[in-house]
Amino acid sequence: MVRSYDESRPVPPDVIDRLVQTGLRAPSAGFSQGWGFLILDTPEDIARFRQAATPETEPENWFAAQVRAPLIIVPHSNKDAYLNRYAEPDKGFADRSDAWWPSPYWDIDTGFAAMLILLAAVDEGLGACFFGIPIERIDVYKQAFGVPPELHPIGAISVGYSDEPPRDLSSRRRPTEDVVRRRRWTGAD
Repeated sequence: MVRSYDESRPVPPDVIDRLVQTGLRAPSAGFSQGWGFLILDTPEDIARFRQAATPETEPENWFAAQVRAPLIIVPHSNKDAYLNRYAEPDKGFADRSDAWWPSPYWDIDTGFAAMLILLAAVDEGLGACFFGIPIERIDVYKQAFGVPPELHPIGAISVGYSDEPPRDLSSRRRPTEDVVRRRRWTGAD
């Protein structure tokens, strides 16, 4: 994740389009595609985002307060799109209940789309960083940008040309044997 960008180099509109188009190819449960993306690519919009997403107490602890990128993409999930889709006859549920969902796929699928945007940024020679919006600032953010009530931001992605020196983080990665198991997690076969 890149946190420092060359602010003098905007991300070209055709590159922004490719990033978003890649994100739109993410898988989604029932092909619900319950997501929406807000593109912020002007200094004014990014400043408004920082103001809306930064908590009043301890603002220095939040990346949203310091983000200085030429582009921010805010992925939003839409739970209603999933509840509506799975209430259709081909899915076998008669109501819009979320009680049977084992996980919030609306957020998971939107996270898949965000990951594709992050990977597409790397392919375009850009740096990017996924970061959270403090929960107490969600309504302020939504009001500042006219986000409809059914959409919920799952975080934000800063994007730009990296201003950081290359680094090798391989020594900080957890060893594969600590996180991958075959056939069973614990115990004898």
